[in-house]
Amino acid sequence: MIKSELVQRIAERNPHLYLRDVETIVNAILDEITHALARGDRVELRGFGAFSTKHRDARLGRNPRTGEHVPVDEKAVPFFKTGKEMRERLNSDGTR
Repeated sequence: MIKSELVQRIAERNPHLYLRDVETIVNAILDEITHALARGDRVELRGFGAFSTKHRDARLGRNPRTGEHVPVDEKAVPFFKTGKEMRERLNSDGTR
């Protein structure tokens, strides 16, 4: 599912909301998650999961085309861990 499909489904389930308002809300939520991660904060959505960042140290990588060794800078990468409720729903024997 892509963001536009998510916006469309939410708008269909909430006919009292305009599509542009739903899009604004979804964008605001995603922006807040992004800003929190950029600050180094953890974002937990109970029953869904938790977003955090993991630190990767600088290292020596390899250019796959040439095989040449290249330095790779240190960086923070986003990480998502599913919540217990989501794992249970995904692994249940019932309907999805």
